[in-house]
Amino acid sequence: METLGRNFTTTLTTCGSPRRHQAAGYRRRVRMLPVAEPLFPDGGGGYPSRFKRLSANVRMDAAVGGEEEETRQAKEMAAARRRWETLIREQKVKVLTPREAGYAIQLSNKTLLDVRPSTEHEKAWVRGSTWIPIFDVDNTADIGTLSKKITNFVMGGWWSGSSMLVYDRDFLSKVEEKFPKESDLILVCQKGLRSLAACEQLYNAGFRNLFWVQGGLEAADEEDFPREGPQPFKLAGIGGVSEFLGWTDQQRAIGAREGWSYRLVFTGRLLGLILLADALFFGAQRLGPLLQEWRSH
Repeated sequence: METLGRNFTTTLTTCGSPRRHQAAGYRRRVRMLPVAEPLFPDGGGGYPSRFKRLSANVRMDAAVGGEEEETRQAKEMAAARRRWETLIREQKVKVLTPREAGYAIQLSNKTLLDVRPSTEHEKAWVRGSTWIPIFDVDNTADIGTLSKKITNFVMGGWWSGSSMLVYDRDFLSKVEEKFPKESDLILVCQKGLRSLAACEQLYNAGFRNLFWVQGGLEAADEEDFPREGPQPFKLAGIGGVSEFLGWTDQQRAIGAREGWSYRLVFTGRLLGLILLADALFFGAQRLGPLLQEWRSH
């Protein structure tokens, strides 16, 4: 039960009304993932985009900790992936699409447990859900943590807006305090990875009625869940300069639907940045001679 907390957590931290006939379809079944279907489909038989991002984080850690650290974390990722596939294959954790999860909450009063960090939860959350993050923003300020935060920022945090996260060692106790172990819990995160890690921990702690939302809230349509918060579900996991300029895949997908009215905002931001950079450049050119003249007097 503590394996993830001690080992793989380091790798992870560096990661409208339903139609009645569809609701009736949910009553008849809870979709199980076939054994032959990959747990994290990416269309190419390899790791999904989330694991690719984690691999990039492993390479970032390797710049600090060396090749041995990279190898260790890569092995932990692969081992965790195998464990999670086993949980699904043996039906110890049941799989729901976001739409099926919405039906389950509406029709059978199952609890949606949101395990995302605060940076994602504060942007969008499901009305009536329970929020207990398995990872949250690391607010410590010791020398080692500051060094990692700087490295995270330099290696891409400024672009993606990703923060350093830390595993909450009280996650299990918080869930156990709020829910009895026979509770039906639907776990969700932004992309589906951390919620599956949480499923493993809860299963090992004795919870047996666990449901995992495949793809997370990023895979949900707005009508799947009643939303609260300032952002659509799909945009809750983005940030940084890429979000400001509208250059994330999620924003491009929305722009393709909304048209120029949506994309024009980000075009204006880009032009504003270019004008600001030009102003700073020409200002610096004029400031140099002025400073020299001032010093000569």
